[in-house]
Amino acid sequence: MRERQSLETSIKTIKQIEQELEDNLGMIELGEEEGDEDVVTEAEDALAKMQAEMGKRQVAALLSGELDNANCFLEVHSGAGGTESQDWANMLLRMYVRWAEKNGFKVEVQSRTDGDEAGIKNASIMIRGENAYGWAKTESGVHRLVRISPFDSNDRRHTSFSSVWIYPEIDDNIDIEILDKDLRIDTYRSSGAGGQHVNTTDSAVRITHAPTGIVVTSSEKSQHQNRANAMNALRARLYDIEMKKRQESIQDAHDSKTDIGWGHQIRSYVLQPYQLVKDLRTGVESTSPDNVLDGDLNPFMEAALAHQVTGSDGAVVEDIE
Repeated sequence: MRERQSLETSIKTIKQIEQELEDNLGMIELGEEEGDEDVVTEAEDALAKMQAEMGKRQVAALLSGELDNANCFLEVHSGAGGTESQDWANMLLRMYVRWAEKNGFKVEVQSRTDGDEAGIKNASIMIRGENAYGWAKTESGVHRLVRISPFDSNDRRHTSFSSVWIYPEIDDNIDIEILDKDLRIDTYRSSGAGGQHVNTTDSAVRITHAPTGIVVTSSEKSQHQNRANAMNALRARLYDIEMKKRQESIQDAHDSKTDIGWGHQIRSYVLQPYQLVKDLRTGVESTSPDNVLDGDLNPFMEAALAHQVTGSDGAVVEDIE
């Protein structure tokens, strides 16, 4: 009954849109025939509003997956390359925090391991808000940076890689079986940049899931809270693997992290010798990498969501050097 009502509502909405479109096109034609610019302008404004509304409806339709409305965990891992890669990982972490803030999401730091000289080796955050996972889920993959290195005294161009992985927070009503015998739980002192806020007790928690090799950590709160956070993250990761199996995707989240480098990137960020950000899946580009790195990611996310729905046309997207 409810599905029938929903279908009838959708049909009614489509008919209303078609009628409104026809009316405004007719008004433009009439205004042009009579030389009435006010009528033409009013109808064009109405069409622009319709276009914006249809854009919102399209995005809403794309965010209709089973867990799209869930909060999500976002992990950043630096690739090979030491300081260069660790600095790039920190830039990515900042980019996603800025994106979340701009879109009204709340961000909670779950864990963070600082780099040897700069940046981070890895970090995990929780993004809370409506459709957080739905928006962020297409960002999983390897991200590539090309720039003149600020750490190279010879001002040479360097290429760095870091990976980003997104997992939905799993509702307690979803049954994910985790056996105590499969877990190794370690406590340790959380690391930081130093100073009076460095943790002096073994409050950080690391949980290793033996059957899958998944390792999750939490180090920003009390030991009790860190353990709860880490278990939530583990459940999310295991659910993500189960979903991939259901969708007949053979690659699970843990194994896909083993190669952070060439041939696996989803997006390239070139800062020198020219400025360009290009998504290698959809072909979407931006010539303002500073804006992208400041969190302007929605055009890339929307295109990737639409790409998931429509499917690839089989064309190979050319990489950028």
